[in-house]
Amino acid sequence: MNKMQTKILQILYSISIFFLALTGFGQMPIFKRYYIADIPYLGWLAKFYVTNAVHCTAAIILLALTFYIIFDIIFRDNKALNITPSGYAKIAMLLVMIVTGILIMIKNFAGTPFSTNFIIVLDLVHIIFCMALLLYSLHTFLTKQKGIIHNFF
Repeated sequence: MNKMQTKILQILYSISIFFLALTGFGQMPIFKRYYIADIPYLGWLAKFYVTNAVHCTAAIILLALTFYIIFDIIFRDNKALNITPSGYAKIAMLLVMIVTGILIMIKNFAGTPFSTNFIIVLDLVHIIFCMALLLYSLHTFLTKQKGIIHNFF
């Protein structure tokens, strides 16, 4: 990847993470409860189906970016990767969030045999790892640690 491609991917990654976090919290009724949705142009944050659609769209973008990067790593000429310890931590957090997010989507289908306790644990793990990724990303940004690959994440 050249620098321009990397910059575009960084911007898409940042936008998708921003909207995933915003709409993820928007699916809990906190924006309406704390009158944030009453601020002009933020009323859509109180509408579950709108935030759900935006969340799913941002998740699709994040998954596409993830698969693009994985295939780029697998098929490029230079197989040497310089993954930092913070990179491994972020990869693990993203992987847990992707898996739990997919399972949360599956539980929405009719006839899914997930128990109530499993769904609660699934939701909690998803939220905890979301918060962990956001806080750890803030920490790595503030301490100016290098990213995973090509300074990407």
